[in-house]
Amino acid sequence: MSKARDSELGATPPSPDSPSQAPSVQEVELKEDHDTFIESLPPIVDEKKVIRKIDMRIIPILSLLYLMSFLDRGSIGNANIEGLSVDLGLTGAQYNMCLTVFFFTYSVFEVPSNMMLKKLKPSIWLPTIMVAWGIVMTLMGIVQNYGGLLAARVFLGLTEAGLFPGVSYYLTLWYCRRDIQFRTAMFFSAASVAGAFSGLLAFAIAKMDGVGGLEGWRWIFILEGIATVVIAILAFKLVVDFPDTASFLNEQEREWVIWKLKYDTNKSKNAVQPPVLVEENHDTTWAEVRKAFKDPQLYPQTLLYAAVLVPLYGVSLFLPTIVKNLGYTSSKAQLMTIPIYTVAAIASVLQAWVSDKFGLRSPLLVVNFCCMFIGYMLAMNVSAVDNPSATYAGCYLVALGLYPGIPGIISWLSNNTSGAYKRGVSMGVQIGFGNLCGAIASQIYRAEDAPQFKLGHGIEVMFICLGFICIFVLNIGYYIVNKRKRRMIAEGQCGHYTAAELSQMGDKSPYFIYAH
Repeated sequence: MSKARDSELGATPPSPDSPSQAPSVQEVELKEDHDTFIESLPPIVDEKKVIRKIDMRIIPILSLLYLMSFLDRGSIGNANIEGLSVDLGLTGAQYNMCLTVFFFTYSVFEVPSNMMLKKLKPSIWLPTIMVAWGIVMTLMGIVQNYGGLLAARVFLGLTEAGLFPGVSYYLTLWYCRRDIQFRTAMFFSAASVAGAFSGLLAFAIAKMDGVGGLEGWRWIFILEGIATVVIAILAFKLVVDFPDTASFLNEQEREWVIWKLKYDTNKSKNAVQPPVLVEENHDTTWAEVRKAFKDPQLYPQTLLYAAVLVPLYGVSLFLPTIVKNLGYTSSKAQLMTIPIYTVAAIASVLQAWVSDKFGLRSPLLVVNFCCMFIGYMLAMNVSAVDNPSATYAGCYLVALGLYPGIPGIISWLSNNTSGAYKRGVSMGVQIGFGNLCGAIASQIYRAEDAPQFKLGHGIEVMFICLGFICIFVLNIGYYIVNKRKRRMIAEGQCGHYTAAELSQMGDKSPYFIYAH
């Protein structure tokens, strides 16, 4: 096998002429096993073709699932400006509480769901929870009072909890670190499309007011819930499980994908490759769960995600209301949210492509938080009555920061966490806590603060400032740890580690360099 092929797989051993310490007997044996296995691998002529096959088979269906998820949880904002609160006799505080309770069950069940996804088939788990929330969504269309709506939102949070963290983790089981953000953005851009589509859909469905003796806002819930169940049934056939059982790949392609993922732990940018081939740890034990909670990076990463989730839910739940309070009718407000989400979806994909191509994570996140900061300051300080166009422009800036930023944050933690089960737990904690903080957004936009909503915008600015602090702290921490690891390698302190030991160490391995 050629040196080029060995290098492509990220496992080129040191040169025999290297002045470094001679390899141990165990390392020589491991290298011989590695060379034997390399020789047995089938040649892959076109790597890009295989990745495209995976993209076409996985990303569209996942995007559709998440589009329905985000559409269903956020449609209450569209229903409200069509008369939901008036018909159910809700006060402003009661409506906000209906938004809030969703996050309690949604955040609590995200980590258990990721653990279940690893143990069960994604083709069973993801469509099943989708059927469940589709039923809840449909029943939400027949609630008659505050208590009924409150209960429906509790169960909607419970049933939707597993999708976003589950899919975010599922993608890491298919794609290497250098490819993950673009795919996450492709999948997450469905949230932007859902925002745009929800306005258009609500505008159309609201015209059904009176059909079957039901108000227009009820039909929003009913029709979207039925559509969710139908798509979930199709998903049982369309969602694939893992690379080793993927029927759309031939045997050579499956073996190649498995190999790339198995040893992806060695492929951090600018890292010094270890003298032995190291397989990523796939243990599914409680020890891996403890490793996740003991990892210092988890907590600033989780706060960073919360810093973007609170503004996200502020936009998704209240954007129609904010736009309507600029002096527009309900119908026009629904339509005017569409271009905001469209621009955000395009920006998400473009930023992710740049991020993966050039290996940039935190620099682009700084740009995202700057956009959000300027947008909220504009909306908060320029009169919404005298200059509504300035508030509307601020909404664009906020969306340009929010929607591209979320895939970046999720990918940053994913890139810097090694060990499949540990990564799944870490991502579940990050996303779960972030969504729990999302409950804050449902309480800070009060009806009495319209149309300026200074309280809500001001709290969003506070979270954005928290995000800046987290990015700074994480970069300082990664810089210090990476510097220490490189010094250990340069001083020859790491030659005694075996492949098994390095695998168990995961991202604590001296050869694992954290991405900035």
